[in-house]
Order: sequence, then C-alpha cells, then structure tokens
Amino acid sequence: MSGVEDLARAVEAVLFAAEHPLGIEELRAHVGAQADVRAALRTLEQLYAGRGIELVRRGDQWHFQTAADLAHLLRRDREDSRKLSRAGVETLAIIAYHEPVTRAEIEAIRGVQISKGTIDVLMEAGWVRPAGRREVPGRPLTYATTSAFLSHFGLASRRDLPGIDDLRAAGLLDPVDLAVEQETSETVTQDE
Repeated sequence: MSGVEDLARAVEAVLFAAEHPLGIEELRAHVGAQADVRAALRTLEQLYAGRGIELVRRGDQWHFQTAADLAHLLRRDREDSRKLSRAGVETLAIIAYHEPVTRAEIEAIRGVQISKGTIDVLMEAGWVRPAGRREVPGRPLTYATTSAFLSHFGLASRRDLPGIDDLRAAGLLDPVDLAVEQETSETVTQDE
C-alpha cells in the first residue's frame, strides 16, 4: 500500500468516528501535521463516489453521510423519545422495587398523589403492565415491570436492580436522601 492509501485509510477512520464534520487542520491533528490531507480526501471522494455512503464537504469541513438519492430508505416513522418526568422515574422505581404494587401503595411511598398520565406513560413505553388485582376491598389493580423494562435497562432479572450501596457508590443518591438516611440511622442507634 502506498503512503497516500495509508493516509486515506487513516483520514477515513477519523471521519467515520467523528461526532461532527472535521476541517483540514482537525484531521491533521489526528493523522500528522505534515500529512497531505487534501490528497487523502480526494482519494476518498473518488473511492466513495456512487456508493451508498459519500464523503461530503460542507464549507471547510468534511464528513460521511448517506448518499442523497438513498435518503428515502432511512426515513421511517420514528418514535419521538421523551424524557421521563421525575414523577415518572420515581413511579417506575417504586414499581420495579416493590412489584406488584397498587396505585395507592405507590402514592403512599412517594407521599404525593400520582397524576393519571404517569402510569399511562410507563405503560405506553412498554415498561409497566397491569399485574392483576389485590384480594382486598375494592380489588385495586396492581402493576409490575415488563421484560421490555429489563431489556431497556440491560437487566437479566429484577434481582439485578442496584441496591442502596450500589447507588451510593455510583453517586446517584441525592444529598438530601443521604442526610435523611444518616439521620434515620442515628435515631435508631440512639434508641437502642
């Protein structure tokens, strides 16, 4: 392989991995300050001409993109991802850790009433499902997580959910939660 081909491969790799279009100087920062990046880009343009992926210049920056004549193949009805509200996250966590659980039990744990749409959003996402009814007066509906929940969060089973020590080690506990937990443990120690 010639030096130009090796350089073209290096530029190709950098452009392919880049999160945004790169300019000549940015490419040189990766492949060498003295490299003939323009020659490598010309080689890549010729190599990718007429293919499903093309090398494109926008202003002074370069990037790979799907060939314009094939863009229609990639257009599909996409689901718009929505960020789950704090209430949704809390409700999902309660269901995951306490399932099967009723709406009243979720509200008791959270300390506030659940809006009607919170569980509906979780069910639409496919993470929560109705799990039957409690054998108590009123026969309230219970909720549980689904296999889609486990799959989305990379869990083999509910036993893989992180425990309090895991959450603390990851720095995911709110400082207020830690203070309340510490105060609770001090109260228990004083009572003994």
